[in-house]
Amino acid sequence: MPRITLIEFNGTDHTIEAEVGKSLMLNAIDNQVPGIDADCGGACACGTCHVFVEPAWQEAAGESNPLEGAMLSMRPDQSDVSRLSCQIEVTEAMDGMVVRLPEYQM
Repeated sequence: MPRITLIEFNGTDHTIEAEVGKSLMLNAIDNQVPGIDADCGGACACGTCHVFVEPAWQEAAGESNPLEGAMLSMRPDQSDVSRLSCQIEVTEAMDGMVVRLPEYQM
């Protein structure tokens, strides 16, 4: 199982053992990581599972799709490294991955 670290806006980090094939959002929820609200349950319909993927891990996280881009465009804190964690499928290549959580999901 790959180990992924999610860092809250306040600096608190949570390193989880993530299940391959599941979304990063579901893995975070299963591990009770605060700041992943997931109001739509992973349907890419809300943007409350927003994360910032560290640049070194962009390739491992994969490409975003147009629907994800539309959801992210509604976020006031969107950046070049923004992703919706519901759209990131965990793979073994993500072992050591670091993502940061936005201030607005505390």
